[in-house]
Amino acid sequence: MALTNTTITSWKLQEIVAHSSNVSSLVLGKASGRLLATGGEDCRVNIWAVSKPNCIMSLTGHTSPVECIQFNSSEERVVAGSQSGSLRLWDLEAAKILRTLMGHKASVCSLDFHPMGEYLASGSVDSNIKLWDVRRKGCVFRYKGHTQPVHCLAFSPDGKWLASASDDSTIKLWDLIAGKMITEFTSHTSAVNVVQFHPNEYLLASGSADRTVKLWDLEKFNMIGSSEGETGAVRSILFNPDGSCLYSGSENTLRVYGWEPDRCFDVVHVGWGKVSDLAISNNQMIAVSYSQNNVSWYVVDLSRVKKSGSVIQGLIQDKPIPAPTSALGTTLRRNYERPTTSCTGQDPEGERRSPSSEDEKEDKESSAEITNPEDYKEIFQPHSVISRTPPKRTEPFPAPLEHSFSESVLEKPGPAVKIVTPVIDRVGQLKVEPTVIAAAPRPVAVVTTSVTSPSRIILSTRNEPIGLNAGDFLSVTGVMGDEEALAQIRKGHDTMCVMLTSRYKNLDTVRSVWASGDVKTSLDSAVSMNDLSIVVDVLNILNLKPSLWKLDLCTSILPQIEDLLQSKYESYVQTGCISLKLILKRFWPLISDTLAAPPSVGVDITREERLKCKACYKQLKNLSNVVKNRAEQVGRHGSTFKELQLLMAPLDC
Repeated sequence: MALTNTTITSWKLQEIVAHSSNVSSLVLGKASGRLLATGGEDCRVNIWAVSKPNCIMSLTGHTSPVECIQFNSSEERVVAGSQSGSLRLWDLEAAKILRTLMGHKASVCSLDFHPMGEYLASGSVDSNIKLWDVRRKGCVFRYKGHTQPVHCLAFSPDGKWLASASDDSTIKLWDLIAGKMITEFTSHTSAVNVVQFHPNEYLLASGSADRTVKLWDLEKFNMIGSSEGETGAVRSILFNPDGSCLYSGSENTLRVYGWEPDRCFDVVHVGWGKVSDLAISNNQMIAVSYSQNNVSWYVVDLSRVKKSGSVIQGLIQDKPIPAPTSALGTTLRRNYERPTTSCTGQDPEGERRSPSSEDEKEDKESSAEITNPEDYKEIFQPHSVISRTPPKRTEPFPAPLEHSFSESVLEKPGPAVKIVTPVIDRVGQLKVEPTVIAAAPRPVAVVTTSVTSPSRIILSTRNEPIGLNAGDFLSVTGVMGDEEALAQIRKGHDTMCVMLTSRYKNLDTVRSVWASGDVKTSLDSAVSMNDLSIVVDVLNILNLKPSLWKLDLCTSILPQIEDLLQSKYESYVQTGCISLKLILKRFWPLISDTLAAPPSVGVDITREERLKCKACYKQLKNLSNVVKNRAEQVGRHGSTFKELQLLMAPLDC
């Protein structure tokens, strides 16, 4: 039999000893899929890079076991809740404690960051949910309604809703602005372990100890799907980044679901035990589980997993089922609008408070110990430094080979060999131990003859084509020397270096003006450079800080937005649309009221402002024609331009 090698679908990547005592919680960073935080009964929070054997950072300060952890969306901050009811928030980039929040009377068992980043929610064993403003170290709102521990919290992508899952078998949906419950889902028959919002549509998924995964329509507030094929409690769920399917993790099994109609696309058997969290990176699923003080990483190659098709009598067909559509040909459910405003609310019990001396003492007792400076510097690069090179891209984890045999050779036993196997010893330390195993049988080729003509065995793995001479198709040239190879590599490199150096100098000039606090002058300097990429960089900052916008900026930037909207680069168009939308929402009422006001009597105090408004109005009229033409496009940008067209409709009145 011939030994052939093929890649496998899932494999165990690594196992480490994460804490000196039992691990009590862990979480993967969803943005990169490469960062892991673990909490233990030793009252520590340890930060790890996936596939690296040593801990990057160890966070101390808790005085009781860490029961839950959560990264923010950028993975720059991590919050941990303890058995005593306290929460601690760390800045990983600065390696320091930011906040200590005291408020829960029982163990904290669930956490989530608001998409805006300045708020977080916590759920407790005492069945209460609290919304915290981390800037003021205070509780903004308390939500009551569950009767048992709240084990999972999830903010909607637009930041307006909060979903909570509890041991009382219910899921509650809360409106953060109104500060009240919107609806309650009660179809589960056992504790609900996990909930997650669809990345785009108004859809919620939940996994329960009753061995089901359910999907809920958040416009009609009813259940649209339920799976019945799980072999154990559903411990983790995750939507595919494009929202096309849902992954469900239960004991030793990964399932891939579709909905409307309900169907299971694929089942992958993985030996991960009781999986605790899932993340996706480079078309690979990263999964983690823990037992005692050990943590294990697993990888599933999603390119080998079926994520579409239809189920007919248990068989998956290749033809995909189209998404449900309305008479207008669009998806039935609307999409989320990304957060542009923060959530508000009044605490009925007046729990908002200023930092106390006790909190200050707690902060001083907390620390962040960097145990691996090299990995820390690589992962947590300071954002204030302008990088001269693009960020390092993570590569997929290579899959091990799977051995199979074919009937072309015989086997003969060989001697035993010694194989070196990596084993993680102590907390986060790697040691290598030899393991003696029997060697694979040595293949011996069988020579077969025939009366007519000798038969030839074609190996499944070969380095040259059969019946063809590759040299016949190649030009006859000498072997390329080192200097010639370097010259080929450097072609075009000098031009790119000159361009990047010029851009860096321009950005440095804008930054130096910005540091003086004059935003208008820094924007004018960016415009004067005749480089749209610099304008886009500045606009991206301004779009994140709407409070920086003034009417003066509009007069400078509106002509540039016209160029951005007609650019061939998608990122330029997207930035231009965001800026134009922000200008229309913030300044159109001022512009229209100023132009509609009757002329003043005597000294014209508002003359300068009226001139600015006239200039903005003229530029907006020019932009309305561009928007109207682009609104006829099909796709994501077409819908964005249609929204802009609606906002600009008052210009035609």
